[in-house]
Amino acid sequence: MAITKNKKLRLILGDQLNINHTWFKTVDEQVTYVLMEIQTETDYAIHHIQKVLGIFASMQEFAKTLQQQKHNVIYIKLNDKHNLQSFDKNCAVLISKNNYTHFEYQLPDEYRVDKHLKQYTKSLKISVNAVDTEHFYSTRNELGNLFEGKKTYLMETFYRYMRKKHNVLIIDGDKPLHGKWNFDEDNRQKLPKEHKPTAPYLFTNNVTEIETELKKVIIKTIGTVDSKKFLWPINREQSIQLLDFFVENCLPLFGTFQDAMAPNEWSLYHSRLSFSMNIKLLSPQEVVNRAIAEYTKRPNEIEYNQLEGFVRQIIGWREYMRGIYWHKMPEYATLNYFDHTAKLPQWFWTGKTKMNCLKNAITQSLQFAYAHHIQRLMITGNFALLAGVNPDEVDNWYLGIYIDAFEWVEITNTRGMSQFADGGIVGSKPYVSSATYINKMSSYCTGCYYNKAKKTGDKACPFNSLYWNFYDKHESKLSKNPRIGMMYNVWRKMAPNAKAELLEQADYYLKHINEL
Repeated sequence: MAITKNKKLRLILGDQLNINHTWFKTVDEQVTYVLMEIQTETDYAIHHIQKVLGIFASMQEFAKTLQQQKHNVIYIKLNDKHNLQSFDKNCAVLISKNNYTHFEYQLPDEYRVDKHLKQYTKSLKISVNAVDTEHFYSTRNELGNLFEGKKTYLMETFYRYMRKKHNVLIIDGDKPLHGKWNFDEDNRQKLPKEHKPTAPYLFTNNVTEIETELKKVIIKTIGTVDSKKFLWPINREQSIQLLDFFVENCLPLFGTFQDAMAPNEWSLYHSRLSFSMNIKLLSPQEVVNRAIAEYTKRPNEIEYNQLEGFVRQIIGWREYMRGIYWHKMPEYATLNYFDHTAKLPQWFWTGKTKMNCLKNAITQSLQFAYAHHIQRLMITGNFALLAGVNPDEVDNWYLGIYIDAFEWVEITNTRGMSQFADGGIVGSKPYVSSATYINKMSSYCTGCYYNKAKKTGDKACPFNSLYWNFYDKHESKLSKNPRIGMMYNVWRKMAPNAKAELLEQADYYLKHINEL
């Protein structure tokens, strides 16, 4: 009887593949781990086929690792005949069938799953325990506590706090290495014409069996895949290989070209570690520590701005976005500061647009389930904001198309940083631009159907008139923003007929948006 009383069922979610978690330090015959492929997780958004395959393949690999370590594992595949396609229903059957006396789970990162498991466990007649994922630098509530009573939530303030707390790139107890906290000004160069970036490190995982299983059920996906040569890491070993490749080959130029964009260069010097990190095959601490170790080993080859820019993305931006998420949800998911209502243009799902920058960014996203942060912010996000697209639509698109997109990090980036739908919680100004910025940071404008220099008339770049239309439309909400007051000074000094032409051009483009 004593043995029966200690039978534990532990649920592992698809983004909780942390083999270094305390749970797995010891093997206990009375503990069983369950992982499940379920349609409630495949269907809450229209996901990229590579995202679904990547998560399921990684879950299967993780289950094998646990079994090799002699842990008890139950793995429920998508098409198993007894799969009830939800966490609560599957767990309820297992608990009843196997007489488990304890149920445990790791705290989910997404609000909807957290709410779902809280509701489910309230109904259980057995003991329940929720534990930390042991992944992040900060707790769910740490950002909220740091900014308690404050009206603004400056990422830079949080970043400095995190650096000091965790002693990352710090000297003399609380001072930044090399005298400055932020070297972002050194990280904004366009890719030179003749420069050929390092070829990306790709894997050739065969995930055809999982793809076959997916085809048996009606799961709507987007994008393309070569399932015989799946290019993303699906286990810890491969994730570490990708990390090593990045710090050894890409880190020396990461910062310099982190904002650059070029046709047919989808990876550049970016790490592409976000998928491995977001499903917890890698921890942010080991990624940061590995980058710092490489910099320390090669100080003459890796300039400090390259390292600091990378560290800031992880210890600053990634943790900051998660902190905002848990501080502001669930209300955050409803914010629509500009009251935007437009539909997402149809070509966001196909890439078939005459605008070269958007064609490249979207086609790349459909092909690789990936785009780097400036492509997301200043190409697709920029256009969606200028076009007045409903942030719900923008959220769903980003959440579905990118392999690394999980709501805790996606929604604060899109609804906040990209769409300014939160009214300035995350960003201090809307991130919009005309063709000038796109041409400055990319070579997309070369050979485009539209003329980057033209604001109105035949083949005028849509970004130019939409840019001024956006500022005109939202003057009452934005004119007092100190970071963009200069743009309103320019707008007010424009000749009335020039203004009218710009607004007329923008109106035409918005009415014919699916033809652009």
